[in-house]
Amino acid sequence: MIDQLDILVFSVHPDDAELSCSGTIMKHIASGLKVGIIDLTQGELGSRGTIETRYLEAERSSRIMGIHHRSNLKMQDGWFTINEESKRLIIEQIRRFSPSIVLANAVSDRHPDHGRASQLVSDACFLSGLRKVETTWNGAVQKAYRPKSIFHYIQDHYIKPDFVVDITPFFNRKMDAIRAFQTQFFNPDSKEPSTPISGEDFFDVVKARMKEYGRPIGAEYAEGFTVERFIGIDNLFDIK
Repeated sequence: MIDQLDILVFSVHPDDAELSCSGTIMKHIASGLKVGIIDLTQGELGSRGTIETRYLEAERSSRIMGIHHRSNLKMQDGWFTINEESKRLIIEQIRRFSPSIVLANAVSDRHPDHGRASQLVSDACFLSGLRKVETTWNGAVQKAYRPKSIFHYIQDHYIKPDFVVDITPFFNRKMDAIRAFQTQFFNPDSKEPSTPISGEDFFDVVKARMKEYGRPIGAEYAEGFTVERFIGIDNLFDIK
C-alpha cells in the first residue's frame, strides 16, 4: 500500500487527467516519483458509457500511465457542491498521501464541474493545513498537512498557461491513455450518441493544443498549467 505520493492529481471526471496532464504524470513517474489520481465522480452523467465501463477504462489507462494509486470519491457528477462534506473528503486524501504537489482541474471551463472542482480542491488544500480541522482515516486521527504547490491543468477552453511541461517523449503513451476510454472518444463501431469529444477530429484538437504549448519552448508537445502564486527559481538559465 502506498503511504506517500509526490504528486496527487485530482480529476472531477475519469479521463480529465488523461486528456490534460497525463504526459506530465508519466514524465515524473519516469524520473522516479510517485503519482496518484483521485477521481471525484464516476462520470455517471456522461452521454456515453456507464459507470462500470468508466471504471474498466480508468484501470486500463492507469496501467498505461504506470501510476501508483487511483481511487474514486463517488461524489455526485454534475451536482456536487463546495461544502464542508466535500472539502473533508478531499482533505482526507491530501493528509493520507501528503503530496508535495497537487494538480487540479482547470480554473474555468466549458463543463461547470471543472471550475467548481478546481475551487473545491484549492479550498481543501488550504484547510488541510489547519490543525483544528480534524479528520480521521482508518480510525486514526490525521495530522494537518498542506501541499507545497497547487497547479491547475488546462482543459477544453484555452487558458494562457503560466508554465508548460515538455512531454514529447510521452506523447504516444498519452494518446494511448486517452484512447483507453474507448466509450468516450472516437470509436467507429460505437452506436452511442455523438458528443463534442467523440469525433475523430477531437484527437487533432488535443494534439494541436500540445503543439501550441510546446512551440515557444522548442518542444514538439507540451502541457500547460496555471498557478495560484508566484513561482520562484534559483537560476534564470534553468528556463527554457
